[in-house]
Amino acid sequence: MTTIVITGASDGIGAEIARQMADRYGVKAVLVLAARDVAKLQTVASQCAAVGARTLILPVDVSEQSQCIQLIETTVKNFGGIDILINNAGISAQAFLQEVESQKLNLYDYIMRVNHWGSVWCTHAALPHLLASQGRIVAVASLAGLVGLPGLTAYCSSKFAMTGFFESLRTELIDSGVCVTIAYPGFVDTQMRVHRLNAQGEVDSSNRHISKNAMPVEECARLIVQATMRRKRQVVMTTKGKLGQWIKLIAPSWIDRMAIASIKHKP
Repeated sequence: MTTIVITGASDGIGAEIARQMADRYGVKAVLVLAARDVAKLQTVASQCAAVGARTLILPVDVSEQSQCIQLIETTVKNFGGIDILINNAGISAQAFLQEVESQKLNLYDYIMRVNHWGSVWCTHAALPHLLASQGRIVAVASLAGLVGLPGLTAYCSSKFAMTGFFESLRTELIDSGVCVTIAYPGFVDTQMRVHRLNAQGEVDSSNRHISKNAMPVEECARLIVQATMRRKRQVVMTTKGKLGQWIKLIAPSWIDRMAIASIKHKP
């Protein structure tokens, strides 16, 4: 049996990763699906069970360390260990820093707790078990964790933090048999693009950060699952994302201009 823990598994990339892992492993899959929306988790679990996978759904808010620890402890108690941990839970916010009032700066703390600290807490709790299984750790970061984007200062800072943490962790685990894969999606056709938080910390569905060519969630999940199975260091999605890494080294001002041109709203 292969025990796979997926955070943010109720929708979007996490849900599709779960379905694709279920298809890949079939009756040999044990999928622990964690998120806040239990009803959506039940739907995903049913889809995975339909192809033979065993599932366990756990209501988890990864912004709380105690719940991250409980997620791992419950998994190990039920299934004896962990083979793959996929840190996918995330939330976005869109606001220029000058739009955020000082009393609303806790928005940055919340985004960091969900995106960065949630991944750190889950990984720390799971690490002894992943060392025992010589398993895989996956961090679903973002191209926004490689290049700063205007209007996404809170989101980018959390994803840059994820990138630094998991790159460093990879070096710590280099001789352990544990693989660390970092995924860098670009714009993906999920509800996260619609339900970003605004400068007041409220859900804003106006979606002013627009991409006409958002990647289908099925393709994004397929690339992540493929990289996980191959124990790849990273997977950078989109041609623009790959080119951007090199352009940033030789002509960083171009990247700045490309970033501001990519969004509809300007201050």
